[in-house]
Formats: sequence, C-alpha cells, structure tokens
Amino acid sequence: MAAEVGSKAPDFTLVNGDREQVRLSDHIGKGSIVLAFFPGAFSGTCTKEMCTLRDSMSQLNGLGARVFGISTDTFFTLKAWGDQQHLGFALLSDYNKEAIQAYGVVNPDMIGLKNIARRAIVVIDRAGVVRYREVLEDARNEPDYDRLRQELTRIAQ
Repeated sequence: MAAEVGSKAPDFTLVNGDREQVRLSDHIGKGSIVLAFFPGAFSGTCTKEMCTLRDSMSQLNGLGARVFGISTDTFFTLKAWGDQQHLGFALLSDYNKEAIQAYGVVNPDMIGLKNIARRAIVVIDRAGVVRYREVLEDARNEPDYDRLRQELTRIAQ
C-alpha cells in the first residue's frame, strides 16, 4: 500500500553518504519534509532534478522544508555523486528497497534495472502526514517544481 495523501508517512531508517543512519521520524515536527525519490545517481535526468532542488534550497528552506534524496544506489555511490554535484542535502540509500516499497514508488523494470525507485516527490508536514505526492511514470520527466513550491507554501501558512 502506497503512502497516499492524507495518510501518516511510513517511518524508515536509511543510511546517508557518510554511513550515518537517518530516521525519518527524527525529522518530523521540525518543518516540512521533501522526499525526492530518484532512479539512479550519475544519470542525466536525476542529476538535473537534484541540481534543481539544490539551486532552490534557499527558497525551500525559507518555506521550512528539508530535502532528502532517496535511491536504491549504495551509500558509496550517493556520497561520490553528492560531492561531485555539491548537493548540500542528504542523499539516502534505500539499498534494501524498504522505503520505495513503503511509499509505493517501486519501478519493477526500467530498461532491465529491477525494482529501483520511480521518480517521485512526497511532501510530509510537521505532523508526519503526507500532504503532496507526485509519481512520474516516465523517468525521463522531472517533477512539477512549481507545484512543489505551491504545496510547501500552503503547508507553511
């Protein structure tokens, strides 16, 4: 069952590029949370998406949001890619595919890659409730950044 709008966000503990465990519930209540699920580091559209989020961080932070990028890549890969792109927000490894299953964003087959993340944006409010969800069927497309900002603005009011 996917984490639908209006439902409590499933908790998870994932590892960041510095090999530290990051538990979602530790960040609930501290502002909005943006979970940016993406298929794979070092790919063109994923790089463009994460760099767009990076370049929007002052605006997103101004709306009280913190961003976490999530893929099934290893934490080694995410560390190298995050450093290369100077992302400035945490990239989390869902290597065991628990979060992508809990959030219903599993891509069963993308050009032979099995059970990786779909490109998706999930916004969670201070109370831990999913307030916005966008799941893209075509990994070559990027999320609607304007809609993301609108939702974060609405939540921040």
